[in-house]
Amino acid sequence: MSERTDTAEAVSQAIAARRELVNEAIPRQLPVQKPERLYEASRYLLDAGGKRLRPTVLLLAAEAIADVPPLSEDYREFPASDGSVDMMAAAVSIETIQSFTLIHDDIMDDDDMRRGVPAVHREFDLSTAILAGDTLYAKAFEHMLETGADAERSVRALSELATTCTKICEGQSCDIAFESKTDVTTDEYLQMVELKTAVLYAAAASIPAILLGADDAVDALYQYGLNIGRAFQIQDDLLDLTTPSEKLGKQRGSDLVENKQTIITLHARRQGVDVDSLVPEDDVEAVDEETVEQAVERLEEAGSIDFARDLAHDLIEEGKDHLRVLPDSEARDRLDDIADFLVEREY
Repeated sequence: MSERTDTAEAVSQAIAARRELVNEAIPRQLPVQKPERLYEASRYLLDAGGKRLRPTVLLLAAEAIADVPPLSEDYREFPASDGSVDMMAAAVSIETIQSFTLIHDDIMDDDDMRRGVPAVHREFDLSTAILAGDTLYAKAFEHMLETGADAERSVRALSELATTCTKICEGQSCDIAFESKTDVTTDEYLQMVELKTAVLYAAAASIPAILLGADDAVDALYQYGLNIGRAFQIQDDLLDLTTPSEKLGKQRGSDLVENKQTIITLHARRQGVDVDSLVPEDDVEAVDEETVEQAVERLEEAGSIDFARDLAHDLIEEGKDHLRVLPDSEARDRLDDIADFLVEREY
């Protein structure tokens, strides 16, 4: 077995082990209670699955900071200098925010599917979906308050979470504005991606340092999260074009149909490609695979697919450089490997 295969297997196992623990924690942190319909809708996407990448980053960052072997400590009573911290509550908080953003994204984009199941506003109704998203948003702060960390560090973690949520909304607003703008620059796109997607990875990576009092690691881990988060979004843009619809859980090429600006289309426009004509349909349901395949071929000819892949890899390498602030350990190695996984993953 090659070293690359060994590393991929180690990453898969690291994610799977923590995903299982997070999945077990979610029902305890967010039980279905009265009114049942509201909480069923709130739990719907959380129960539908997901890789749990952000909480995995958080839990691994905690282990790397504490310099303990992976999975050797109870996340509910994670060792801190002045006692213990419920790091699992923080991990669920981050995943809860992620689910909140997905519900509202699907409403704004009028998407039908998410994670292979009907979107929340399709399975329930629009009003219930909005309320479910709002409930998750509020619950995330409750979860972060339940870590048992020192009061000052707890407030700092809450402040980071609040700032992150504000930035996510700013990024979503920029993304919407870009749909009617044809002169978006690469820097503007990367700023939008940072706000919309990367800041939640940055929060996941840095909040453990805040909760555990590792102040000298906060900024470096935040930058690690920002860079791998940017790369994650670029890879998502690539997967939207290159992954079959049945694997995506939604129509392939939907970003082109919805006129979403991506690093791929920005590059293509600079190469003289008439991006707007690649997929003439304006209804996702009306698009066929052949049309999308022809669009992808044109983007490949323009070098736009390779440009996006190269940029994602550069961001990953820059992100990994920030891990040098941590002690050399297996947990740090897994954070390094997960960064690579984010630009090599498939649905």
